[in-house]
Amino acid sequence: MNSTSRYYLEPHLWSTDNLSLTGDEAHHCTRVLRSKLGDHVEVFDGNGRSVVGEIITLEKDNVVISPLSDIKTSIQAHKIHLHQAIPKGGNMELIVQKAVELGISEIQPLITTNTVARAEQLKKKQAKWQRIALEACKQCGLNFLPNILPTLSYAEWLEQQSINSANSANTDHSLKVVAALHPESIPFHNAFTSASTAQNAHLLVGPEGDFSDEEYSQAIAANFQPVSLGDIILRVETATIFCISIIKHELEKIKTN
Repeated sequence: MNSTSRYYLEPHLWSTDNLSLTGDEAHHCTRVLRSKLGDHVEVFDGNGRSVVGEIITLEKDNVVISPLSDIKTSIQAHKIHLHQAIPKGGNMELIVQKAVELGISEIQPLITTNTVARAEQLKKKQAKWQRIALEACKQCGLNFLPNILPTLSYAEWLEQQSINSANSANTDHSLKVVAALHPESIPFHNAFTSASTAQNAHLLVGPEGDFSDEEYSQAIAANFQPVSLGDIILRVETATIFCISIIKHELEKIKTN
């Protein structure tokens, strides 16, 4: 848990001098956290850049921060992309929050055969999920803000995977796995044996009703290896968090070897 208040400032708004918070971030600073002149805060840009500074101007719609240290730039050692079928109710919010806390790089919401989602609400939900991601970054001291992409149908996602594979032929060594109740599933740890040089990962997780047989076949054709999560059938949100934790752990092992 981070004790210093943290604020997000989009990369194009950074300057070499003082930094100015406006809009929601200024409101959060002045009205929610009730910061005072002279308080020390941290500002980050979502791309790995951060700096500690002092509040020198405190107005309702404008907070000016004077840097007290050199700007730090973090490097993301590996990227984990989550391709998540939208679950029922508010479980996607929990998935976004916990996935960001675990260091996810990007989340692609999906509509599959067994997904229950109202199309007219998805744009509003995307904005809410992005806000949840931002709050998780602030809370956990993360300087990389994951992008919550616009929701795609499974067919659209498959087409995108095909395009991405064609564009990165012979250069993409990412691990690609699908959490699967499928006869071709292998133990999760075996997936890393065959991807011992992977630096990045793509994780595909289905909805409560699982993927259809056709969707599994299409995922396998798109080079996603079905992996087993053990004998216990996990809830969607638990499966996602479980998988991200394992992937992050294994990628860290690969990095240090």
